[in-house]
Amino acid sequence: MAREQFQTLTEPMYYILLALTEECCGVDIMEKVKGISHGRVLVGPGTLYAMLAKFEENDIIRRTASEGRRKSYIITDIGREMLQKEYDRLKVMVKDGAILG
Repeated sequence: MAREQFQTLTEPMYYILLALTEECCGVDIMEKVKGISHGRVLVGPGTLYAMLAKFEENDIIRRTASEGRRKSYIITDIGREMLQKEYDRLKVMVKDGAILG
């Protein structure tokens, strides 16, 4: 299945999906990623639009509107499930890393 390529998410992928828990367009996604990550993760247009295309192709997000070149998206139930699994995986990693103290 194509979603196997999304077994674990890169940081940009994770933050893009977090941004899409609310409907927004590409420019807004880039700003939300920057805001959510407190400026630590920056997503450029090339990365963003490549990821949006892959996510849409795999039913992880869906397009909600198109006005000229401006397209808006939102996460699907499949995408939310992926995001939750990644969040849970990261929590386990942090817990396991607590031995470093």
